[in-house]
Amino acid sequence: MLNGWVHELYVEPTFFFTYYGFDWVKPLSEPFLYLLFIALALSFLFQALGLFYRGASIFSFLAFTYIELLDKSNYLNHYYFVSIVCFLLIFVPAHRYFSVDVYRNPKLKVSHIPNYFILLFQFQLAIVYFYAGVAKLNYDWLVNALPLKIWLPSKSNLPLIGSFLQEEWLAYLFSWAGALYDLVIPFLLFSKRSRAWAYFLVIIFHMLTYALFQIGMFPFIMIGATLIFFSEGFHLRLIDRMRKLLKRESTEIERAYNPIISIKASLLILCLFFMGQLIMPFRYLMYPDNLYWTEQGYRFSWRVMLMEKAGYAIFHVTEPKTQRSWEVNNDEFLKPNQEKMMSTQPDMILQFAHHLKNHYQKEGIESPEVRGEVYVTLNGRPSQLYIDSSIDLTQIEENFAHKEWILPLKTQNQ
Repeated sequence: MLNGWVHELYVEPTFFFTYYGFDWVKPLSEPFLYLLFIALALSFLFQALGLFYRGASIFSFLAFTYIELLDKSNYLNHYYFVSIVCFLLIFVPAHRYFSVDVYRNPKLKVSHIPNYFILLFQFQLAIVYFYAGVAKLNYDWLVNALPLKIWLPSKSNLPLIGSFLQEEWLAYLFSWAGALYDLVIPFLLFSKRSRAWAYFLVIIFHMLTYALFQIGMFPFIMIGATLIFFSEGFHLRLIDRMRKLLKRESTEIERAYNPIISIKASLLILCLFFMGQLIMPFRYLMYPDNLYWTEQGYRFSWRVMLMEKAGYAIFHVTEPKTQRSWEVNNDEFLKPNQEKMMSTQPDMILQFAHHLKNHYQKEGIESPEVRGEVYVTLNGRPSQLYIDSSIDLTQIEENFAHKEWILPLKTQNQ
């Protein structure tokens, strides 16, 4: 809100790129939108304090996910990760030991919980890391050091390391080290013997990415979240220090938490949940052609910073009766970030074409045809025509089938 992003991303736009099946999700009016963000901030604070924990957890999941669903041009992997964590926090008793809720009602306090409550967060983090590593095992990343070969020289003004960032060998070092880090760090964190220095690597890795790339709060989220891998003794020592800081006496009890549903039912639900998490990133195998070119099955797959993609889209509208055609000024309909994202993502290109059809129909043009002339470059390759410019996009409906109107990438290195 202080940066003006709420107004820029959710108030100023007149059109939003909704997710497939979520066309019914619409933005609130400006005053209520700001109230929602304030309430969301408070709900996160209440979760952290363990104050009205269950209600705060449900609200934070629903509110954050609602905001995420408003416009997919704002999609980021770590927003998806936050939604997942918010969802999981609804079902765990994170407020039953050291919290304001326990202070208000000491009967809530328990000393032991089933270990799977901890494992589910550890496993979710392991999926994020490991799948990010698997995604890096591609030709551009390992053989061409792309897109780091493009990105790193632009950071040459940084102190100390800036001069090295122009060296090609460093792009290869970072590419291979990044892939290796993502693949092995979950196993190192699970091991008690390697956990301490593995966490040191977590800090180094994420602070380096924070310094080099604009990826928001994600490094700090991961640095904080991976503390879940440390033993209960580690966390109890932290809590004891906080108690001393707050001058609170410890009243230890021996009481185990009894889940509302049986452990077997809980494990079954969790197995189904994580089965979906494990399968989702591989849905791209159902589609032909280069994933990073077509982006079919790209989202919700923990593919982080794997491509440098830019595009330029021109839309031509034709009135069938008169065969009169004209070129659309995208700026009249989209904000700069929306246009940037739309120009390289086929589902958004199709969605915008249908929006143009609806717009011109309201202006009295019967069944307008919309064609796109889109040029895209991927990881430094020469720009090429992205979609079949002869096809009337208004005749195509969005679905999960392969988009045959996407032209193949001319250089097919995977």
